[in-house]
Amino acid sequence: MNKYLIFRTDRIGDFLLSMILIKNIKRNDKKSYIVIVSSEKNYNYIKTFNIVDEVIKLKSNFLSRVGVINQLRRHKFKLTIIHDGKNRSKFINFFIKKDKSICINNDDIKSSHFSKIKNIIHSLNFNFDSIDLNIMQNSNFSNKKKDFIILHYDEKWSTKTYISEYKNIEPSDEQFLDFINKIIIKTNYNLVVTTGIATPAILKRMLLKKNDIELIEGLNFIELQQIVSQSKLLISCHGAISHVASAYNIKQIDIIDINIKNPYSNWTDHFRNYYPIYRKNFKNLSAEILSLLN
Repeated sequence: MNKYLIFRTDRIGDFLLSMILIKNIKRNDKKSYIVIVSSEKNYNYIKTFNIVDEVIKLKSNFLSRVGVINQLRRHKFKLTIIHDGKNRSKFINFFIKKDKSICINNDDIKSSHFSKIKNIIHSLNFNFDSIDLNIMQNSNFSNKKKDFIILHYDEKWSTKTYISEYKNIEPSDEQFLDFINKIIIKTNYNLVVTTGIATPAILKRMLLKKNDIELIEGLNFIELQQIVSQSKLLISCHGAISHVASAYNIKQIDIIDINIKNPYSNWTDHFRNYYPIYRKNFKNLSAEILSLLN
Protein backbone atom coordinates (compact mmCIF):
# COMPACT_ATOMS: atom_id res chain seq x y z
CA MET A 1 0.00 0.00 0.00
CA ASN A 2 1.32 3.44 -0.99
CA LYS A 3 0.21 6.18 1.38
CA TYR A 4 -0.23 9.80 0.32
CA LEU A 5 -0.86 12.75 2.64
CA ILE A 6 -2.42 15.98 1.37
CA PHE A 7 -2.78 19.12 3.49
CA ARG A 8 -5.92 21.09 2.61
CA THR A 9 -6.58 23.17 5.71
CA ASP A 10 -8.45 25.94 3.93
CA ARG A 11 -11.80 26.13 2.09
CA ILE A 12 -14.08 23.89 0.08
CA GLY A 13 -13.23 25.39 -3.30
CA ASP A 14 -9.53 24.83 -2.64
CA PHE A 15 -10.17 21.19 -1.75
CA LEU A 16 -12.08 20.65 -5.00
CA LEU A 17 -8.89 21.53 -6.86
CA SER A 18 -7.06 18.88 -4.85
CA MET A 19 -9.75 16.36 -5.79
CA ILE A 20 -8.40 16.42 -9.36
CA LEU A 21 -5.04 15.29 -7.99
CA ILE A 22 -6.65 12.70 -5.70
CA LYS A 23 -8.67 11.28 -8.58
CA ASN A 24 -5.49 11.01 -10.64
CA ILE A 25 -3.51 9.29 -7.88
CA LYS A 26 -6.30 6.77 -7.31
CA ARG A 27 -6.51 6.03 -11.03
CA ASN A 28 -2.76 5.60 -11.53
CA ASP A 29 -1.87 3.91 -8.24
CA LYS A 30 -4.37 1.15 -7.43
CA LYS A 31 -2.63 0.54 -4.10
CA SER A 32 -2.90 4.13 -2.93
CA TYR A 33 -4.24 5.15 0.48
CA ILE A 34 -5.00 8.86 0.74
CA VAL A 35 -5.13 10.87 3.95
CA ILE A 36 -6.32 14.48 4.02
CA VAL A 37 -5.58 16.97 6.79
CA SER A 38 -8.56 19.29 6.64
CA SER A 39 -9.77 22.50 8.22
CA GLU A 40 -12.86 22.70 10.39
CA LYS A 41 -14.60 24.40 7.44
CA ASN A 42 -14.16 21.60 4.93
CA TYR A 43 -13.94 18.49 7.15
CA ASN A 44 -17.56 17.29 6.80
CA TYR A 45 -17.58 18.03 3.08
CA ILE A 46 -14.36 16.10 2.38
CA LYS A 47 -15.85 13.07 4.12
CA THR A 48 -18.53 12.85 1.40
CA PHE A 49 -15.87 11.73 -1.10
CA ASN A 50 -15.50 7.97 -1.10
CA ILE A 51 -12.01 7.89 -2.63
CA VAL A 52 -10.57 9.75 0.35
CA ASP A 53 -9.54 7.02 2.76
CA GLU A 54 -9.03 9.09 5.90
CA VAL A 55 -9.74 12.68 6.95
CA ILE A 56 -8.07 14.30 9.95
CA LYS A 57 -9.40 17.62 11.22
CA LEU A 58 -6.94 20.37 12.18
CA LYS A 59 -8.36 22.94 14.58
CA SER A 60 -6.91 26.42 15.06
CA ASN A 61 -4.89 25.77 18.20
CA PHE A 62 -1.47 24.34 19.06
CA LEU A 63 -2.82 21.30 20.92
CA SER A 64 -4.67 20.26 17.77
CA ARG A 65 -1.42 20.39 15.81
CA VAL A 66 0.22 18.07 18.36
CA GLY A 67 -2.75 15.71 18.15
CA VAL A 68 -2.64 15.64 14.35
CA ILE A 69 1.10 14.90 14.41
CA ASN A 70 0.51 11.96 16.75
CA GLN A 71 -2.22 10.61 14.46
CA LEU A 72 -0.10 10.95 11.34
CA ARG A 73 2.99 9.35 12.85
CA ARG A 74 1.13 6.03 12.70
CA HIS A 75 1.76 6.14 8.95
CA LYS A 76 4.78 6.10 6.67
CA PHE A 77 3.93 8.12 3.55
CA LYS A 78 5.28 7.67 0.07
CA LEU A 79 4.52 11.35 -0.53
CA THR A 80 3.22 14.30 1.45
CA ILE A 81 1.79 17.29 -0.43
CA ILE A 82 1.35 20.63 1.30
CA HIS A 83 -1.30 21.78 -1.15
CA ASP A 84 -2.54 24.65 1.00
CA GLY A 85 0.96 26.13 1.38
CA LYS A 86 0.21 27.01 5.02
CA ASN A 87 2.92 27.36 7.66
CA ARG A 88 0.86 25.23 10.08
CA SER A 89 0.88 22.42 7.51
CA LYS A 90 4.63 22.79 6.98
CA PHE A 91 5.13 22.55 10.75
CA ILE A 92 3.14 19.32 11.02
CA ASN A 93 4.77 17.87 7.91
CA PHE A 94 8.22 18.29 9.45
CA PHE A 95 7.46 15.58 12.01
CA ILE A 96 5.88 13.09 9.59
CA LYS A 97 7.61 9.97 8.26
CA LYS A 98 7.72 10.22 4.46
CA ASP A 99 9.88 9.38 1.47
CA LYS A 100 9.26 12.66 -0.30
CA SER A 101 7.45 15.96 0.25
CA ILE A 102 6.11 18.64 -2.10
CA CYS A 103 5.09 22.14 -1.00
CA ILE A 104 2.95 24.26 -3.32
CA ASN A 105 3.57 28.00 -3.47
CA ASN A 106 0.05 29.38 -3.85
CA ASP A 107 1.41 32.94 -3.98
CA ASP A 108 2.98 32.21 -7.36
CA ILE A 109 0.51 33.72 -9.84
CA LYS A 110 2.66 32.99 -12.91
CA SER A 111 1.12 29.52 -13.19
CA SER A 112 -2.40 28.32 -12.51
CA HIS A 113 -3.41 25.95 -9.72
CA PHE A 114 -4.31 23.36 -12.33
CA SER A 115 -0.85 23.56 -13.92
CA LYS A 116 0.69 23.06 -10.47
CA ILE A 117 -1.42 19.93 -10.05
CA LYS A 118 -0.27 18.63 -13.42
CA ASN A 119 3.34 19.28 -12.37
CA ILE A 120 2.80 17.08 -9.30
CA ILE A 121 1.26 14.38 -11.51
CA HIS A 122 4.27 14.57 -13.84
CA SER A 123 6.70 14.30 -10.91
CA LEU A 124 4.95 11.07 -9.91
CA ASN A 125 5.31 9.72 -13.46
CA PHE A 126 1.55 9.42 -13.66
CA ASN A 127 -0.49 10.29 -16.73
CA PHE A 128 -3.21 12.92 -16.71
CA ASP A 129 -6.53 12.21 -18.39
CA SER A 130 -9.51 14.53 -18.80
CA ILE A 131 -11.60 12.03 -16.80
CA ASP A 132 -9.67 13.24 -13.74
CA LEU A 133 -11.80 16.39 -13.94
CA ASN A 134 -14.93 14.34 -13.26
CA ILE A 135 -14.36 14.51 -9.53
CA MET A 136 -18.02 14.37 -8.54
CA GLN A 137 -18.30 10.79 -9.75
CA ASN A 138 -16.55 9.95 -6.49
CA SER A 139 -18.93 11.89 -4.26
CA ASN A 140 -21.86 10.26 -2.51
CA PHE A 141 -24.38 12.19 -4.60
CA SER A 142 -26.19 11.57 -7.85
CA ASN A 143 -26.77 14.21 -10.52
CA LYS A 144 -30.04 13.33 -12.20
CA LYS A 145 -30.73 16.30 -14.46
CA LYS A 146 -33.87 18.39 -14.17
CA ASP A 147 -35.15 21.28 -16.27
CA PHE A 148 -34.33 24.27 -14.14
CA ILE A 149 -31.84 27.12 -13.91
CA ILE A 150 -30.22 28.23 -10.65
CA LEU A 151 -29.61 31.86 -9.82
CA HIS A 152 -27.40 31.78 -6.73
CA TYR A 153 -27.91 35.17 -5.10
CA ASP A 154 -25.69 35.47 -2.04
CA GLU A 155 -23.78 38.21 -0.21
CA LYS A 156 -21.41 38.66 -3.18
CA TRP A 157 -24.12 40.52 -5.11
CA SER A 158 -23.83 43.51 -2.76
CA THR A 159 -20.71 45.49 -1.91
CA LYS A 160 -22.34 46.26 1.44
CA THR A 161 -22.06 42.62 2.45
CA TYR A 162 -19.02 41.56 0.39
CA ILE A 163 -15.86 43.37 -0.77
CA SER A 164 -16.55 47.09 -0.92
CA GLU A 165 -13.79 47.75 -3.49
CA TYR A 166 -15.50 45.47 -6.02
CA LYS A 167 -17.71 46.86 -8.76
CA ASN A 168 -21.26 47.30 -7.51
CA ILE A 169 -23.64 44.92 -9.31
CA GLU A 170 -26.63 45.16 -6.99
CA PRO A 171 -29.95 45.64 -8.85
CA SER A 172 -32.95 47.73 -7.91
CA ASP A 173 -36.16 45.85 -7.17
CA GLU A 174 -37.54 46.71 -10.60
CA GLN A 175 -34.34 45.66 -12.39
CA PHE A 176 -34.21 42.34 -10.58
CA LEU A 177 -37.85 41.51 -11.26
CA ASP A 178 -37.43 42.35 -14.96
CA PHE A 179 -34.25 40.24 -15.10
CA ILE A 180 -35.75 37.06 -13.69
CA ASN A 181 -38.84 37.43 -15.88
CA LYS A 182 -36.62 37.63 -18.96
CA ILE A 183 -34.63 34.55 -17.90
CA ILE A 184 -37.81 32.48 -17.74
CA ILE A 185 -39.17 33.83 -21.02
CA LYS A 186 -35.93 33.36 -22.94
CA THR A 187 -35.10 29.86 -21.69
CA ASN A 188 -38.55 28.41 -20.99
CA TYR A 189 -37.02 26.69 -17.96
CA ASN A 190 -38.06 26.86 -14.31
CA LEU A 191 -35.98 29.21 -12.17
CA VAL A 192 -34.70 28.31 -8.72
CA VAL A 193 -33.12 31.05 -6.60
CA THR A 194 -30.74 29.92 -3.86
CA THR A 195 -29.08 32.03 -1.18
CA GLY A 196 -26.07 32.06 1.08
CA ILE A 197 -26.30 31.85 4.86
CA ALA A 198 -28.63 34.85 5.01
CA THR A 199 -31.35 35.71 2.50
CA PRO A 200 -30.88 39.17 0.92
CA ALA A 201 -33.83 41.46 1.55
CA ILE A 202 -34.43 42.00 -2.17
CA LEU A 203 -35.29 38.31 -2.59
CA LYS A 204 -37.82 38.36 0.19
CA ARG A 205 -39.46 41.47 -1.31
CA MET A 206 -39.44 40.44 -4.94
CA LEU A 207 -40.06 36.72 -4.91
CA LEU A 208 -43.19 37.09 -2.82
CA LYS A 209 -44.64 38.49 -6.04
CA LYS A 210 -43.43 35.54 -8.14
CA ASN A 211 -45.31 32.29 -7.56
CA ASP A 212 -43.52 30.64 -10.50
CA ILE A 213 -40.06 30.96 -8.93
CA GLU A 214 -38.80 28.70 -6.15
CA LEU A 215 -36.70 30.33 -3.44
CA ILE A 216 -34.57 27.90 -1.42
CA GLU A 217 -32.99 29.45 1.66
CA GLY A 218 -30.46 28.45 4.29
CA LEU A 219 -28.75 25.63 2.42
CA ASN A 220 -25.49 24.19 3.61
CA PHE A 221 -22.89 23.55 0.91
CA ILE A 222 -23.67 19.85 0.56
CA GLU A 223 -27.34 20.64 -0.04
CA LEU A 224 -26.43 23.38 -2.53
CA GLN A 225 -24.15 21.00 -4.40
CA GLN A 226 -26.98 18.48 -4.75
CA ILE A 227 -29.29 21.09 -6.29
CA VAL A 228 -26.62 22.43 -8.65
CA SER A 229 -25.83 18.89 -9.79
CA GLN A 230 -29.38 18.57 -11.12
CA SER A 231 -29.59 21.92 -12.89
CA LYS A 232 -29.25 23.01 -16.51
CA LEU A 233 -27.38 26.23 -15.76
CA LEU A 234 -25.82 28.06 -12.81
CA ILE A 235 -25.66 31.86 -12.64
CA SER A 236 -23.57 33.02 -9.68
CA CYS A 237 -20.73 35.16 -8.39
CA HIS A 238 -17.55 33.10 -8.32
CA GLY A 239 -17.08 30.77 -5.37
CA ALA A 240 -16.74 27.12 -4.37
CA ILE A 241 -20.01 26.35 -6.14
CA SER A 242 -18.35 27.35 -9.43
CA HIS A 243 -15.98 24.38 -9.02
CA VAL A 244 -18.96 22.08 -8.47
CA ALA A 245 -20.70 23.22 -11.68
CA SER A 246 -17.52 22.67 -13.68
CA ALA A 247 -16.97 19.23 -12.18
CA TYR A 248 -20.48 18.22 -13.26
CA ASN A 249 -19.86 19.89 -16.66
CA ILE A 250 -22.92 22.07 -16.12
CA LYS A 251 -23.03 25.33 -18.00
CA GLN A 252 -22.28 28.29 -15.76
CA ILE A 253 -22.20 32.04 -16.07
CA ASP A 254 -19.63 33.15 -13.52
CA ILE A 255 -19.56 36.79 -12.37
CA ILE A 256 -16.01 37.81 -11.47
CA ASP A 257 -14.09 40.94 -10.59
CA ILE A 258 -10.85 42.10 -12.22
CA ASN A 259 -8.10 40.89 -9.89
CA ILE A 260 -4.55 41.52 -11.10
CA LYS A 261 -2.97 40.22 -7.89
CA ASN A 262 -4.77 36.86 -8.12
CA PRO A 263 -6.30 36.37 -11.58
CA TYR A 264 -9.43 34.22 -11.71
CA SER A 265 -7.93 32.35 -14.65
CA ASN A 266 -5.46 30.82 -12.19
CA TRP A 267 -8.42 29.10 -10.54
CA THR A 268 -10.57 28.36 -13.58
CA ASP A 269 -8.37 27.37 -16.52
CA HIS A 270 -9.55 23.75 -16.18
CA PHE A 271 -13.26 24.70 -16.03
CA ARG A 272 -15.62 23.28 -18.65
CA ASN A 273 -18.81 24.78 -20.08
CA TYR A 274 -17.69 28.03 -18.50
CA TYR A 275 -18.64 31.64 -19.33
CA PRO A 276 -17.06 34.29 -17.10
CA ILE A 277 -18.23 37.90 -17.17
CA TYR A 278 -16.83 40.87 -15.31
CA ARG A 279 -18.77 42.73 -12.65
CA LYS A 280 -20.44 45.89 -13.97
CA ASN A 281 -23.54 47.93 -13.29
CA PHE A 282 -26.58 45.67 -13.21
CA LYS A 283 -28.21 47.05 -16.37
CA ASN A 284 -25.21 46.01 -18.48
CA LEU A 285 -24.51 42.89 -16.45
CA SER A 286 -28.02 41.52 -16.85
CA ALA A 287 -27.98 42.24 -20.58
CA GLU A 288 -24.73 40.28 -20.94
CA ILE A 289 -26.09 37.35 -18.92
CA LEU A 290 -29.25 37.24 -21.03
CA SER A 291 -27.17 37.24 -24.22
CA LEU A 292 -25.47 34.02 -23.05
CA LEU A 293 -28.72 32.15 -22.51
CA ASN A 294 -29.77 29.63 -25.14
